[in-house]
Amino acid sequence: MTSPTFGALGVPAPLVAVLAADGKTEAFPIQVDTLPDTLAGRDVLGRGRTGSGKTIAFALPLVARLGTQLAGGGRRSGLPLALILAPTRELATQIAATVEPLADAYGLTVTTIYGGVSQNRQVAALKAGVDIVVACPGRLEDLMGQRLVRLDAIEITVIDEADHMADLGFLPGVTRILAATPAGGQRMLFSATLDNGVDKLVNRFLENPVMHSVNEIDQPPVKMTHHVFGTADVETKKQLVQALASGRGRRILFMRTKHHAKKLAQQLTASGIPAVDLHGNLSQPQRDRNLAAFADGSVRVLVATDVAARGVHVDDVELVVHVDPPMEHKAYLHRSGRTARAGSEGDVVTVVLPAQEKDVAQLMRKAGIVATPQKVTADAAAVTSLVGEVAAYVKPEPRATVQQQGGGRSQGANAQRKRAAREDRAGGQQRQGERPRADRSGRPARGGQSAGSSAATRGGQSTRSGQSARGGQSGSGRSAQPTRYTTSTPTTGNPRTGGRRVNRPAG
Repeated sequence: MTSPTFGALGVPAPLVAVLAADGKTEAFPIQVDTLPDTLAGRDVLGRGRTGSGKTIAFALPLVARLGTQLAGGGRRSGLPLALILAPTRELATQIAATVEPLADAYGLTVTTIYGGVSQNRQVAALKAGVDIVVACPGRLEDLMGQRLVRLDAIEITVIDEADHMADLGFLPGVTRILAATPAGGQRMLFSATLDNGVDKLVNRFLENPVMHSVNEIDQPPVKMTHHVFGTADVETKKQLVQALASGRGRRILFMRTKHHAKKLAQQLTASGIPAVDLHGNLSQPQRDRNLAAFADGSVRVLVATDVAARGVHVDDVELVVHVDPPMEHKAYLHRSGRTARAGSEGDVVTVVLPAQEKDVAQLMRKAGIVATPQKVTADAAAVTSLVGEVAAYVKPEPRATVQQQGGGRSQGANAQRKRAAREDRAGGQQRQGERPRADRSGRPARGGQSAGSSAATRGGQSTRSGQSARGGQSGSGRSAQPTRYTTSTPTTGNPRTGGRRVNRPAG
């Protein structure tokens, strides 16, 4: 059955032309269901898994309405007209990339707002006047607190991946942001599920919403094939993962920790399989650079943590590999949703060590996945059929040697103060003409101090060279000799000692 065209659904001709130039002529189910209501200005709740076409589903009515019936006068500094909230920087960037060509058709401007980078560019864009803002909640609230942006003029608000907002603890901030927008504006909320407080947002901020559910999170796409590959040990797993990464098409490998994601990307690159990593320890420019290299085909392997499970919207990912199985079934489905997107087919592999078999079986049941586990090695037929044609070896570039500044010494203010103090003490020793005292191991005393030159504090009194600190009194000025003590003996009735033990010098 042929899907309706965008024009037949009421999308304005300028936007239909932009979509057609990008090869998009027929609408996806969630777009077919929601566009008649969203184009009419109604509040809409759209439920659908990642990869179902939600971004275009809300981008089209947002741009169409701002460019036509909601079109106003000139832009005003710090007063955007539309707001799209996203949980991650990657998702915000990719939403903006989808919206910008549509916005250009009506001369509308778009900017992104998120943390991890300097706010100067974002502030400059707001001051110049911007129509559509795609933002992460944290940085947007920061700029609102600095009075650099106001939401008084917002006509349309979109919340994308609302359930992931809840998972990350963003709902309080999202609530405050929505409360700052005008009550009469159109609001669209797209989410895979309505748990963890998302339903409270719907009840409070959406007015008489129309709900559309398509391809919900608990329904994996029919064109996605799942495989469970069991390995005997860690070494066999390493060989299997390298084999799965060696094909010619795009593939994403998911790891549980940032450190392991970085390490695996380096290992694959060193083996002649160019790979980049994507995780929370990277700066935003590094994330953008690595994601761009994966999207344009410069590298074909992306090694990621769950930060990328919602933020990577790249088509033609033919294989997703769960190198580390995720902790829960929602994460499994969101990771897997990076393939079989936009109606294409895809495969998902979960690599399982013997100790993980029980947990993975339970994970699959909760996710509604039926896959027969197979014991495989890197050269098994099931593996080679997934890999397909092996890509040519790419010689890794030599890693540049980083020269440390300042001879490897810290140049911080605290470090400089400590060095100055040590130099002062060393200068005092040179003036005394003494060598540092050695302890029993033969090492110099800490800080290069000698027994005679240090200002030892005992009983609240400091002693000079050659003085004894016994009883807090100074000696006669002669070089201090080690004092020998006999075994302590108790005394009683002595008013000077109060019955305390007294050490008496021998001889």
